[in-house]
Amino acid sequence: MSAMDHSAEIGAAAAGSPLDVIEVASAVLVRNFELLRRRGDRDLDRSEYLLLRTLDAVGPSDICSLAAALGLDPSTAGRQVTVLAGKDLVRRTPAESDRRRSIISPTDDGLARMRAERDRRRQDTAGLLAGWSEDDLGTLGEMFTRYNRAVAQRYLTATAAEGPAPASR
Repeated sequence: MSAMDHSAEIGAAAAGSPLDVIEVASAVLVRNFELLRRRGDRDLDRSEYLLLRTLDAVGPSDICSLAAALGLDPSTAGRQVTVLAGKDLVRRTPAESDRRRSIISPTDDGLARMRAERDRRRQDTAGLLAGWSEDDLGTLGEMFTRYNRAVAQRYLTATAAEGPAPASR
């Protein structure tokens, strides 16, 4: 059975309800994203790319602000910053108001590599979606944004005391 037949079979099996279709389609989507990652010629890994994109969008940030913007624990964001600093893609400078805090900024090389990666990713995505209408592209973008926002609201904006909301069935 071809991959296309397999995808159609999964879709047909899940067609019982919209939530069934979304559940199966999201599992296939994750698999496809992993396939694209493995087959892609990437200069930056996903975490490096997202961290640099975030710094480009929000500007120089301390670790806690950067972690919040990325939906990460500060220790995880700190480890990622350490890796990027070791590659000279970001720099740490002491905060003027509190010399114990570091402000993280992308280096010129970090921004150049992030922008080159963004361009490659956009080109790859454009190739995959070449036959889609502007309306379809807009709808897909809107739906991804809404889905990501729902995940963030449930799992990333809950306070530590609350913990993540329980999964509904």
